[in-house]
Amino acid sequence: MPIIEETILAHPGSMPSSLPAIEVEYQDSHGITCRAYYNVPFLIGRGDDCALRIMHAEVSRHHLAIYPEGGQWWARDLSSRNGSLIDGRRIDAVPLQGTTTLSLGSGGPKIKLILPKLAEDRPEHHSLEQIARHYFDATQGDGAGEHTLMVRRAFSDLKRRQRTLYLGLIGFVLLLLMLVGSFAIYQHLQLEHTARLANDIFYDMKDIELQIANLEASVDAAASAELKAQVAESKRRLASMRERYDLFVEKIQAARPVPLNTEDKLILHMARVFGETEVDVPEEFAAEVKTYIRKWQSSPRLPRAIRRLHENGYAPTIQRALTERGLPPQFLYLALQESNFQPEIVGPPTRYGRAKGMWQFIPETARRYGLQPGPLQSLGDYDPADERHDFTKSTQAAAKYLKDIYRTDAQASGLLVMASYNWGEGNVIKRLRQMPENPRDRNFWLLLREHKIPQETYDYVFYIFSAAVIGENPGLFGFDFKNPLTP
Repeated sequence: MPIIEETILAHPGSMPSSLPAIEVEYQDSHGITCRAYYNVPFLIGRGDDCALRIMHAEVSRHHLAIYPEGGQWWARDLSSRNGSLIDGRRIDAVPLQGTTTLSLGSGGPKIKLILPKLAEDRPEHHSLEQIARHYFDATQGDGAGEHTLMVRRAFSDLKRRQRTLYLGLIGFVLLLLMLVGSFAIYQHLQLEHTARLANDIFYDMKDIELQIANLEASVDAAASAELKAQVAESKRRLASMRERYDLFVEKIQAARPVPLNTEDKLILHMARVFGETEVDVPEEFAAEVKTYIRKWQSSPRLPRAIRRLHENGYAPTIQRALTERGLPPQFLYLALQESNFQPEIVGPPTRYGRAKGMWQFIPETARRYGLQPGPLQSLGDYDPADERHDFTKSTQAAAKYLKDIYRTDAQASGLLVMASYNWGEGNVIKRLRQMPENPRDRNFWLLLREHKIPQETYDYVFYIFSAAVIGENPGLFGFDFKNPLTP
């Protein structure tokens, strides 16, 4: 069987091994015995990226790796389908010494891996350095044969083409990176500018909301036409600003690198409903809301309470009382957290007396908002003479109380309203008054950052907010009831 001209492989882009070159003897698809020499790691297989391609059915795309490690050459099977065998035994990784015959699959082609010297019919090449110098050193020109000169010209031409290609690719990649980077910076700056504008408009809207709320509190049947016109004009300005704000928010959401999922959109929408800009909701707040959503999902409490709400027809009355005072109707879920929509419920004794009714008024607050506690007010019993148990009257009183907190100390922040309602005016409101008196610097996450609040109040706010998120689309969260605020 004839042996064709050997191939010496010393790749210019690879780190050559300090070990002697390894000789590989194999038969090509025509049955011709071939030899190749390698001084760098290489792959054997059918794949286009293999240095030694052997087209045989038993050979995998990446079958065998030959590489130097620890001062010697190794052969490692690359989890090939038919395995690599020495003397009929499959191998994983083996060191190579002398001459090693490997079978690529039990019935596949055989290859010889020969160390440390080169092929016996080329005794003049005793080292890798000599081989490289003979073929690739142009200064060794004297006496070089035609084949050697041809290899040198081919190698030089390959290096020149590779250098041109690499320089072109590097230049193209750098230009592309500059263009992409410039566009990304421009987009980022534009997005930041839009977000700032949106925030400015939002807090201007809240200022106007508070002005309207305070004006409406002073408007009565005898109010001057000028005052009534001022209220109407403020409402028109507010409507126009809301349209602009909505456009900015749409641009910001559309520019997000990762689009929001439906759950995240609902959380941001609910933040807006309760008086916070969805452009500036902290990530940790949204993550905590999802935690409380999972708590609702693990309990039957929410569907039972919503069933009670529907069966007794409470929702329209609550919604009407809230919206008539310009409050988000989603404050309905505050009654869920207080009493599970049970008007007859009685709270535990406290130093302020017992809270009673769906909205859990203590006696002092009840009187302030027109509810008369009954004769059993100090007892843990339902008292039909106690107006806190009157669903309609207590709902009207609750809406009025919420509006007072909303327009004064809470600065139109629904989350602060919730916290105030739960912890009491002597606690939350005292801390709110230590914060700047403007909506931009007075919100729930700033309260959490600057003050420690009881776990009960923390849970209270997040349970209400997460229930309101669920209520917007109950089916999304696996609940079998409709939105309580839709007809």
